[in-house]
Order: sequence, then structure tokens, then C-alpha cells
Amino acid sequence: MMSRQGGLRIERMCQLAQVSRAGFYRSWQEAQPVEEEMRMRAEIQQIALAHRRRYGYRRITAELRRRGLLVNHKRVVRLMREDNLLAIQPRAFVVTTDAQHDLEVYLNLARRLTLTGINQLWVADITYIRLRTEFVYLAVMLDAYSRKVVGWALDRTLAARLPIAALAHALAERHPPPGLVHHSDRGVQYASGAYVQLLQEHHMIPSMSRPANPYDNASCESFLKTLKREEIYANRYRDLGHLRRNIEVFIEQYYNRARLHSALGYCPPEEFEHAVAPVNPSGAATIQFFQPAEDSDPEGMKRVRKNIRPTRVC
Repeated sequence: MMSRQGGLRIERMCQLAQVSRAGFYRSWQEAQPVEEEMRMRAEIQQIALAHRRRYGYRRITAELRRRGLLVNHKRVVRLMREDNLLAIQPRAFVVTTDAQHDLEVYLNLARRLTLTGINQLWVADITYIRLRTEFVYLAVMLDAYSRKVVGWALDRTLAARLPIAALAHALAERHPPPGLVHHSDRGVQYASGAYVQLLQEHHMIPSMSRPANPYDNASCESFLKTLKREEIYANRYRDLGHLRRNIEVFIEQYYNRARLHSALGYCPPEEFEHAVAPVNPSGAATIQFFQPAEDSDPEGMKRVRKNIRPTRVC
């Protein structure tokens, strides 16, 4: 990547050389087309994800030009289409949701749960990984209680088949009991008909974060940061197969079995699960909700706690 050279940013080098950034990128494109293409893809990816795929090609083109990149909208459309980054169409999302399930299913249940054991709440997320000549995408599934990665999948597409593969992996590994809460963001992949159907077939309850509030998915975000810092950014990968093998070793052999986790009293996730398994054999989570209180309550509401396993919402 050419964002720095000898510790100087491209912007600063252009100032010292008294050349425009557009001129620099034009010459770079002519001399090193592959590297310039990847830089452009990286910038588009960063903008698209920063705006949660709300930006279309026009706004992304405008933002690229604000950053000094010489690009036209036709090229931006092509790159976004190739990387599956075209803006989500709100109408299509709503139709999918209405056609497959009742909206109440997507209430944020994660923030109401106090976990007491494994297989009560799984959290899911998707991130991108930049290789030399392409972007690939990683979907992960964590048990929120033990922080163990219970499922993952790597692919070249952001389509629903990516998180479906991660969910299938987790189901095959864990065989969770009915009533497990599945929490994710409100991305179209997790709201797709095929994904929701798989959840329903295994009696899992979908839960989704509130808009612009990622805190309920913090454990998944934390894992992805750890993966990138300790594995992705520390290595260079020849191709997708090489990356897949390295991620498998990192997750299955290192993160789940050996890496000490501060939130678990500095135990690896698998060791933590084995230690707590006999303590709570019932597998019941504590869920809190609100109900009308008696007249003596000045707020008109009171919080009630019950030790239950959530039932399927339909």
C-alpha cells in the first residue's frame, strides 16, 4: 500500500514536491495499475462501510474527489458492483422483512438478557479483508457468554450465503437447544428470507441491534479487531486459500484454545466453557422486561426479572 513512504503521507509528499494529489494518482495509475486499483477499492470500501452502505455511487464519487482521488462515477459503479458494495435499497429490505416474519421478532433481546451459561446468546457480524488483488469477506458467530467463536465462513461475496455458512457451521458444532437468541445488526443478509428460515428451523430467536448502536454486538466487534491486529495485519497472504488456512489456525487452535481472554478471568474460551459447564446445567438465561406497576410506583413502570429460557417468537 502506498499511503506512506518513509513515514510521510501522500498528502505531505505532494505538498513538498509541489504537485497535485490528482497528478500523483494519475501517474501512479499509469505506472502501477494493480496497486492503484487496490488503493481505489480500499478507499471505496472504507467509505461504504463507514456510512453503513447508505452511500450510493454518486456520494462515494464525491467523497473520493474530496480526498484528491481522480475517478469518474462509472468506475466507482463498476468497483462497487464487483465488491458487492452497492447501496442497500430500503424498499427491498422492508419487503423482505415483511414477507418472512413478524417485525416483533427483531426486537433487541440481547440488551435484556443476563447470561448464565453457554448457548443462550450468539452474536454475529461480517467484516472485510483486503488481499493484494481482491477483497474477501468473513462472517463470524460468537457465543456471547464464553466469547468462543462457534462458527465462521470466508467468501468473495457479501451475499446471504456467507453468514448462512457461518451459522450452519455453528449449528453443526454446538447443536444448541431451542430458544437460543441470535443477535446481529440490521444488515440485509441477516434479514434475508433464507437466513431467517434457517433460524426458525432450529427454533432460534432473531434479535437485532438498534440503529446506529453497535454496543450490543461489542464482543463480536472486539474479536474482529483482535483477529485483524494479531493475524491479518501481521501476515501477507498469497490467495484466498492461504488466508483461509491461517484464519482456521488462528480461530480453532489459538483464539478458542490458547489465547487468554481478559473478560474471562484470563482463561481461553474453551477452558472457560469447561470450567463453568457444571455450575449451570439448566442453561437458563435471566431476561428482564418492563410491565405496568401498581399505583404506588411513581414511574408507572417497574422492572421484573425472571429466570427463563426465551421461547420462540412467532
